[in-house]
Amino acid sequence: MFIISTKTMLSKAQREGYAVPAFNIHNLETLQVVVETAAELRSPLIVAGTPGTFSYAGIGNIVAIAADLAKTYNQPLAIHLDHHEELADIERKVHAGVRSVMIDGSHLPYAENVAVVKAVTDFCHRYDVSVEAELGRLGGQEDDLIVDAKDTRFTNPQQAQDFIEKTGIDSLAVAIGTAHGLYSEEPKLDFDRLAEIRQAVEVPLVLHGASGLPAADIRRAIGLGICKVNVATELKIAFSDALKAYLLLHPNASDPRHYMVPAKAAMKEVVRKVIHDCGCEGKL
Repeated sequence: MFIISTKTMLSKAQREGYAVPAFNIHNLETLQVVVETAAELRSPLIVAGTPGTFSYAGIGNIVAIAADLAKTYNQPLAIHLDHHEELADIERKVHAGVRSVMIDGSHLPYAENVAVVKAVTDFCHRYDVSVEAELGRLGGQEDDLIVDAKDTRFTNPQQAQDFIEKTGIDSLAVAIGTAHGLYSEEPKLDFDRLAEIRQAVEVPLVLHGASGLPAADIRRAIGLGICKVNVATELKIAFSDALKAYLLLHPNASDPRHYMVPAKAAMKEVVRKVIHDCGCEGKL
Protein backbone atom coordinates (compact mmCIF):
# COMPACT_ATOMS: atom_id res chain seq x y z
CA MET A 1 0.00 0.00 0.00
CA PHE A 2 1.48 3.35 -1.04
CA ILE A 3 -0.85 5.48 1.12
CA ILE A 4 0.99 6.23 4.36
CA SER A 5 0.76 8.47 7.43
CA THR A 6 2.83 11.64 7.74
CA LYS A 7 4.55 10.61 10.96
CA THR A 8 7.70 9.05 9.50
CA MET A 9 8.12 11.56 6.66
CA LEU A 10 7.79 14.56 8.97
CA SER A 11 10.17 13.06 11.54
CA LYS A 12 12.75 12.60 8.77
CA ALA A 13 12.20 16.18 7.58
CA GLN A 14 12.70 17.43 11.13
CA ARG A 15 15.97 15.52 11.52
CA GLU A 16 17.35 16.61 8.16
CA GLY A 17 16.18 20.23 8.08
CA TYR A 18 13.71 20.44 5.20
CA ALA A 19 9.91 20.56 4.88
CA VAL A 20 7.41 18.30 3.14
CA PRO A 21 4.93 20.11 0.87
CA ALA A 22 1.21 19.49 1.37
CA PHE A 23 -0.66 20.40 -1.81
CA ASN A 24 -4.41 20.86 -1.62
CA ILE A 25 -5.89 18.90 -4.49
CA HIS A 26 -9.28 19.57 -6.09
CA ASN A 27 -9.65 17.27 -9.07
CA LEU A 28 -8.02 14.55 -11.15
CA GLU A 29 -5.66 16.99 -12.86
CA THR A 30 -4.29 18.37 -9.60
CA LEU A 31 -3.64 14.87 -8.30
CA GLN A 32 -1.90 13.87 -11.51
CA VAL A 33 0.35 16.93 -11.50
CA VAL A 34 1.46 16.84 -7.87
CA VAL A 35 2.22 13.10 -7.85
CA GLU A 36 3.99 13.15 -11.22
CA THR A 37 6.14 16.17 -10.31
CA ALA A 38 7.04 14.90 -6.85
CA ALA A 39 8.07 11.57 -8.38
CA GLU A 40 10.24 13.33 -10.97
CA LEU A 41 11.99 15.32 -8.23
CA ARG A 42 12.07 12.41 -5.76
CA SER A 43 10.29 14.55 -3.19
CA PRO A 44 8.13 13.32 -0.31
CA LEU A 45 4.52 14.32 -0.84
CA ILE A 46 1.30 15.01 1.03
CA VAL A 47 -1.94 15.48 -0.93
CA ALA A 48 -4.49 17.34 1.17
CA GLY A 49 -8.20 17.90 0.87
CA THR A 50 -10.67 20.02 2.80
CA PRO A 51 -14.14 18.66 3.62
CA GLY A 52 -15.38 20.53 0.54
CA THR A 53 -12.88 18.75 -1.70
CA PHE A 54 -13.86 15.32 -0.42
CA SER A 55 -17.55 16.16 -0.86
CA TYR A 56 -16.89 17.34 -4.41
CA ALA A 57 -14.68 14.49 -5.60
CA GLY A 58 -15.77 11.61 -3.34
CA ILE A 59 -13.70 9.90 -0.66
CA GLY A 60 -13.43 6.63 -2.54
CA ASN A 61 -12.44 8.35 -5.78
CA ILE A 62 -9.65 10.36 -4.13
CA VAL A 63 -8.24 7.38 -2.26
CA ALA A 64 -8.41 5.08 -5.29
CA ILE A 65 -6.89 7.57 -7.74
CA ALA A 66 -4.14 8.64 -5.33
CA ALA A 67 -3.28 5.01 -4.56
CA ASP A 68 -3.11 4.14 -8.26
CA LEU A 69 -0.93 7.17 -9.06
CA ALA A 70 1.35 6.33 -6.13
CA LYS A 71 1.76 2.81 -7.49
CA THR A 72 2.27 3.99 -11.06
CA TYR A 73 5.01 6.44 -10.07
CA ASN A 74 6.44 4.33 -7.21
CA GLN A 75 5.71 7.33 -4.99
CA PRO A 76 4.49 6.69 -1.44
CA LEU A 77 2.29 9.57 -0.31
CA ALA A 78 -0.02 10.70 2.44
CA ILE A 79 -3.65 11.61 1.81
CA HIS A 80 -4.30 14.27 4.43
CA LEU A 81 -7.59 15.58 5.82
CA ASP A 82 -7.14 19.35 5.94
CA HIS A 83 -9.21 21.45 8.38
CA HIS A 84 -11.66 18.74 9.37
CA GLU A 85 -13.81 19.39 12.42
CA GLU A 86 -16.12 16.42 13.00
CA LEU A 87 -15.01 13.13 14.58
CA ALA A 88 -17.64 11.08 12.75
CA ASP A 89 -16.51 12.51 9.40
CA ILE A 90 -12.87 11.74 10.23
CA GLU A 91 -13.73 8.18 11.30
CA ARG A 92 -15.52 7.56 8.00
CA LYS A 93 -12.54 8.78 5.96
CA VAL A 94 -10.00 6.85 8.01
CA HIS A 95 -12.03 3.69 7.42
CA ALA A 96 -11.92 4.56 3.69
CA GLY A 97 -8.10 4.49 3.71
CA VAL A 98 -6.90 7.96 4.78
CA ARG A 99 -3.87 7.84 7.07
CA SER A 100 -3.25 11.49 7.96
CA VAL A 101 -5.68 13.86 9.70
CA MET A 102 -5.82 17.50 10.71
CA ILE A 103 -8.46 18.08 13.33
CA ASP A 104 -9.20 21.81 13.53
CA GLY A 105 -10.63 22.88 16.87
CA SER A 106 -8.88 26.24 16.76
CA HIS A 107 -12.22 28.08 16.77
CA LEU A 108 -13.12 26.55 20.14
CA PRO A 109 -12.16 27.68 23.65
CA TYR A 110 -8.88 26.08 24.73
CA ALA A 111 -10.34 23.33 26.94
CA GLU A 112 -12.84 22.32 24.26
CA ASN A 113 -10.12 22.32 21.60
CA VAL A 114 -8.07 19.97 23.78
CA ALA A 115 -11.02 17.64 24.34
CA VAL A 116 -11.96 17.44 20.66
CA VAL A 117 -8.37 16.92 19.51
CA LYS A 118 -7.71 14.23 22.12
CA ALA A 119 -10.80 12.30 21.06
CA VAL A 120 -9.64 12.35 17.44
CA THR A 121 -6.06 11.41 18.39
CA ASP A 122 -7.23 8.49 20.53
CA PHE A 123 -9.26 7.15 17.61
CA CYS A 124 -6.64 7.77 14.91
CA HIS A 125 -3.72 6.25 16.77
CA ARG A 126 -5.62 2.95 17.01
CA TYR A 127 -5.34 2.78 13.21
CA ASP A 128 -1.75 4.10 12.89
CA VAL A 129 -3.08 7.41 11.54
CA SER A 130 -1.08 10.59 12.20
CA VAL A 131 -2.80 13.64 13.69
CA GLU A 132 -2.16 17.36 13.22
CA ALA A 133 -3.97 20.07 15.15
CA GLU A 134 -3.89 23.86 15.21
CA LEU A 135 -3.28 26.10 18.21
CA GLY A 136 -3.97 29.77 17.59
CA ARG A 137 -5.97 30.69 14.50
CA LEU A 138 -5.08 31.79 10.99
CA GLY A 139 -7.11 34.44 9.20
CA GLY A 140 -8.26 34.37 5.60
CA GLN A 141 -10.34 31.90 3.61
CA GLU A 142 -9.87 28.31 2.55
CA ASP A 143 -12.92 26.81 0.82
CA ASP A 144 -15.79 27.22 3.28
CA LEU A 145 -13.50 28.17 6.17
CA ILE A 146 -13.52 31.95 6.63
CA VAL A 147 -11.74 33.64 9.56
CA ASP A 148 -11.89 37.42 9.96
CA ALA A 149 -8.72 39.27 10.95
CA LYS A 150 -10.28 40.17 14.30
CA ASP A 151 -10.55 36.44 15.13
CA THR A 152 -6.92 35.66 14.31
CA ARG A 153 -4.86 34.45 17.27
CA PHE A 154 -1.14 33.70 17.38
CA THR A 155 0.14 30.49 18.96
CA ASN A 156 1.22 30.76 22.58
CA PRO A 157 4.53 28.84 22.97
CA GLN A 158 3.90 27.81 26.58
CA GLN A 159 0.35 26.74 25.83
CA ALA A 160 1.64 24.73 22.86
CA GLN A 161 3.60 22.44 25.16
CA ASP A 162 0.55 21.84 27.36
CA PHE A 163 -1.63 21.28 24.29
CA ILE A 164 0.65 18.59 22.88
CA GLU A 165 1.01 16.81 26.23
CA LYS A 166 -2.76 16.71 26.75
CA THR A 167 -3.74 15.68 23.22
CA GLY A 168 -0.90 13.42 22.04
CA ILE A 169 -0.85 14.92 18.54
CA ASP A 170 1.93 14.10 16.07
CA SER A 171 2.37 17.59 14.57
CA LEU A 172 1.30 21.14 15.40
CA ALA A 173 0.05 23.81 13.01
CA VAL A 174 1.21 27.20 14.29
CA ALA A 175 -0.20 30.69 13.79
CA ILE A 176 2.70 33.13 13.35
CA GLY A 177 1.27 35.64 10.87
CA THR A 178 0.41 33.61 7.77
CA ALA A 179 -3.13 33.49 6.37
CA HIS A 180 -5.19 31.38 4.01
CA GLY A 181 -5.67 32.73 0.51
CA LEU A 182 -3.54 35.42 -1.15
CA TYR A 183 -1.88 38.29 0.70
CA SER A 184 -2.91 41.85 -0.06
CA GLU A 185 0.46 42.98 1.31
CA GLU A 186 3.66 41.21 2.32
CA PRO A 187 3.01 39.33 5.57
CA LYS A 188 5.16 39.97 8.63
CA LEU A 189 5.88 36.60 10.19
CA ASP A 190 6.72 36.36 13.90
CA PHE A 191 9.91 34.34 13.62
CA ASP A 192 10.81 34.99 17.25
CA ARG A 193 7.54 33.35 18.29
CA LEU A 194 8.28 30.41 15.99
CA ALA A 195 11.70 29.97 17.61
CA GLU A 196 10.07 29.99 21.06
CA ILE A 197 7.55 27.36 19.99
CA ARG A 198 10.33 25.19 18.58
CA GLN A 199 12.19 25.38 21.90
CA ALA A 200 9.05 24.51 23.86
CA VAL A 201 7.88 21.45 21.89
CA GLU A 202 9.40 18.46 20.12
CA VAL A 203 6.78 17.52 17.51
CA PRO A 204 7.11 18.63 13.87
CA LEU A 205 5.63 22.08 13.17
CA VAL A 206 3.33 22.95 10.27
CA LEU A 207 2.98 26.21 8.32
CA HIS A 208 -0.45 26.86 6.83
CA GLY A 209 -1.10 29.69 4.37
CA ALA A 210 2.17 29.44 2.42
CA SER A 211 0.70 30.49 -0.94
CA GLY A 212 2.39 33.73 -1.99
CA LEU A 213 4.97 33.75 0.79
CA PRO A 214 8.46 34.86 -0.27
CA ALA A 215 10.84 31.92 -0.64
CA ALA A 216 13.17 33.50 1.91
CA ASP A 217 10.40 33.46 4.53
CA ILE A 218 9.61 29.82 3.85
CA ARG A 219 13.26 28.83 4.15
CA ARG A 220 13.71 30.85 7.32
CA ALA A 221 10.65 29.18 8.83
CA ILE A 222 12.04 25.76 7.91
CA GLY A 223 15.31 26.70 9.60
CA LEU A 224 13.30 27.44 12.75
CA GLY A 225 11.50 24.11 12.80
CA ILE A 226 8.73 24.06 10.17
CA CYS A 227 8.54 20.54 8.68
CA LYS A 228 5.34 20.75 6.60
CA VAL A 229 4.28 23.58 4.29
CA ASN A 230 0.69 23.86 3.02
CA VAL A 231 -0.08 25.28 -0.43
CA ALA A 232 -3.56 25.59 -1.94
CA THR A 233 -4.39 28.97 -3.47
CA GLU A 234 -1.28 29.15 -5.69
CA LEU A 235 -2.27 25.91 -7.40
CA LYS A 236 -5.86 27.03 -7.96
CA ILE A 237 -4.83 30.36 -9.45
CA ALA A 238 -2.21 28.83 -11.75
CA PHE A 239 -4.73 26.28 -12.97
CA SER A 240 -7.62 28.71 -13.55
CA ASP A 241 -5.50 31.47 -15.12
CA ALA A 242 -3.95 29.11 -17.67
CA LEU A 243 -7.30 27.50 -18.43
CA LYS A 244 -9.04 30.84 -18.96
CA ALA A 245 -6.20 32.09 -21.18
CA TYR A 246 -6.39 28.98 -23.37
CA LEU A 247 -10.16 29.18 -23.75
CA LEU A 248 -9.98 32.86 -24.67
CA LEU A 249 -7.55 32.01 -27.46
CA HIS A 250 -9.52 28.90 -28.47
CA PRO A 251 -13.21 29.76 -27.89
CA ASN A 252 -14.37 26.68 -29.79
CA ALA A 253 -12.29 24.26 -27.71
CA SER A 254 -14.40 21.44 -26.31
CA ASP A 255 -11.99 18.61 -25.51
CA PRO A 256 -10.68 18.66 -21.90
CA ARG A 257 -7.78 16.47 -22.99
CA HIS A 258 -6.57 19.53 -24.89
CA TYR A 259 -7.59 22.53 -22.78
CA MET A 260 -6.43 20.95 -19.53
CA VAL A 261 -2.85 20.61 -20.82
CA PRO A 262 -1.75 24.24 -20.26
CA ALA A 263 -3.59 24.33 -16.93
CA LYS A 264 -1.66 21.27 -15.74
CA ALA A 265 1.61 22.73 -17.01
CA ALA A 266 1.01 25.91 -15.00
CA MET A 267 0.34 23.90 -11.83
CA LYS A 268 3.48 21.87 -12.44
CA GLU A 269 5.63 25.00 -12.27
CA VAL A 270 4.08 25.89 -8.90
CA VAL A 271 4.75 22.39 -7.57
CA ARG A 272 8.37 22.55 -8.74
CA LYS A 273 8.83 25.94 -7.05
CA VAL A 274 7.33 24.80 -3.75
CA ILE A 275 9.44 21.64 -3.67
CA HIS A 276 12.52 23.76 -4.32
CA ASP A 277 11.59 26.24 -1.57
CA CYS A 278 11.00 23.36 0.86
CA GLY A 279 14.44 21.90 0.15
CA CYS A 280 12.96 18.41 -0.20
CA GLU A 281 14.09 17.47 -3.72
CA GLY A 282 15.77 14.04 -3.61
CA LYS A 283 14.62 13.40 -0.02
CA LEU A 284 12.17 10.59 -0.79
